[in-house]
Parts: sequence; structure tokens; C-alpha cells
Amino acid sequence: MSEITIYNGDDNPAQPSRPVFAAIKRGFAGRCPNCGEGKLFCGFAKPVDTCAHCGEELHHQRADDFPAYLNIFIVGHVVVGAFTLAEVLTDWSSWLHLAIWAPMTVIMALVLIQPIKGAVIGFQWANYMHGFGGEDDMPEVHPEQDA
Repeated sequence: MSEITIYNGDDNPAQPSRPVFAAIKRGFAGRCPNCGEGKLFCGFAKPVDTCAHCGEELHHQRADDFPAYLNIFIVGHVVVGAFTLAEVLTDWSSWLHLAIWAPMTVIMALVLIQPIKGAVIGFQWANYMHGFGGEDDMPEVHPEQDA
């Protein structure tokens, strides 16, 4: 089975296509999206600047708030779905619901934030986004300032 890649808008032969799903999987596992061997994080959610194994520069990643939005989306759907199902099938008190769903929400959010951020970084790397292709992500002059 061949690896699926996403078209990055460039026909530049100097930039070979990178395997998107492999990079996302490596990032999700907390590994370098390039080699899959080096650690991606040096702290809880702080990515390393450079892979210790292959030397890939990762300092220009721009995951920003997107992992948090994905985390809220996933955890919210799971917890609200499970809460709704439990509410329909059981006659638990409000306190019991609070004792179950509040900790579950916090634990799921904490467990998922690093893998989701790693997957976003892997996606950016595979698609040459935000400096991973060698281009300057932040041009010095904005087009609207040229007037």
C-alpha cells in the first residue's frame, strides 16, 4: 500500500513529498516526524528545537492554539455523549455525575494534549508548513504596507 501525501501547493522538485499519515502517527507518539526515533517534546507540551537523533529542526512549528481546540472538540464530544447516555440509562444523582464526569474531563484533556500537539506538528512538517520547507513564514513586509 502506498503512502498518501497531501499536495502542498509546490511543484518544487527540491521538496520531495513527505508521508503525511506516518508523520502524524510519529508526532502523536511523541517522536520526531522525520525519523520517528528522537523525542518530540522536552517538557509536557514544549517541543524540542532540534531532533537529537536526526537533527531535523522543529523550532519553527506553529501549533499555537489548534491542539487545544482539537482537544476540547474530542473530549467534549466523548464526555457529553457518555454523560447523556448515562443520564438516559441510569438514575444517578447530580453529585455522582459531577464526581464522574468532571475528573474524567480533566484527565482526558491532560492525557490527550501532548499527542494531539505532536500530531499537529507532524502534519505541519509533512506539508512543509510554517518554515518546515525552508521558506520564511513571516515576511518582513506585508503586501498592504507596500502602498
